[in-house]
Amino acid sequence: MSPQSQRVPAARRSPLHPLARRIRIRRPWRLAAEATALLVAAAVALPLYWMVLSAFKPAGEIQSTEARPWTFAPSLDSFRRVFEQQEFGRYFLNSLFVAGTVVIASALIAFLAATAVTRFRFRFRTTLLVMFLVAQMVPIEALTIPLFFLMRDFGQLNTLGALILPHIAFSLPFAIWMLRGFVRAVPEALEEAAYIDGASRTRFLWQILFPLVFPGLVATSVFSFISTWNDFLFAKSFIISDTSQSTLPMALLVFFKPDENDWGGIMAASTVMTIPVLVFFVLVQRRLVSGLGGAVKD
Repeated sequence: MSPQSQRVPAARRSPLHPLARRIRIRRPWRLAAEATALLVAAAVALPLYWMVLSAFKPAGEIQSTEARPWTFAPSLDSFRRVFEQQEFGRYFLNSLFVAGTVVIASALIAFLAATAVTRFRFRFRTTLLVMFLVAQMVPIEALTIPLFFLMRDFGQLNTLGALILPHIAFSLPFAIWMLRGFVRAVPEALEEAAYIDGASRTRFLWQILFPLVFPGLVATSVFSFISTWNDFLFAKSFIISDTSQSTLPMALLVFFKPDENDWGGIMAASTVMTIPVLVFFVLVQRRLVSGLGGAVKD
């Protein structure tokens, strides 16, 4: 073995090697970052864990003054009371219909609008984009009463349309701004090549551009679905007399009683409400990660 080949492993084993020093310096910071991430994850997961635990606890343990983070006698009585509610199934289907309609409609409209403001130059384009931001800054609570009178004048009170239209309107500004980055990332040379090959604008839009920005559509759809699915304010304000048009958050009111609240039923209903959101997230998580990555690059 040559002297040169013997010196290289010795240098690598040396504690004074620059790479070893960098690893030794960065490791404590990495451990601190990982520990902080675990603490944040535990703080976020604790309310969810307590909700599911309370849903499976018997009534005696829920009403006990000693809060215990476990139960040795899990029970399905709270879930049984939830599914015994006659309107619960209807509320669930209404929520699915409203959330699905908002996700599909807002995604398609935002895709077309983002393409228009990115690919075309027209008057007041910058003003329109600024108006999208201003609309996103206005709190929903400040617009609930004007929207109530607007829905009343259009005869949409006590209908699912009163829930679908406002949610589409509030989902569009964020979706358009987010999709602008994905549309802008598609090179214009690709569009010109498609036109040279004989593709029409419509064909390029739906067969080439749409698949390329699909991860961004998934990312915006997640936020639209969650905000619509968990909405209580619009459901309480716009559905006044016809309870058959209510959504799932309104089912929680059944378990709030004047004398004593049914906390087991509340937690069981909340757990059932959380399941579709988790299923939707699991189905789109791969596209969501790539979509958020594209949004950060913009």
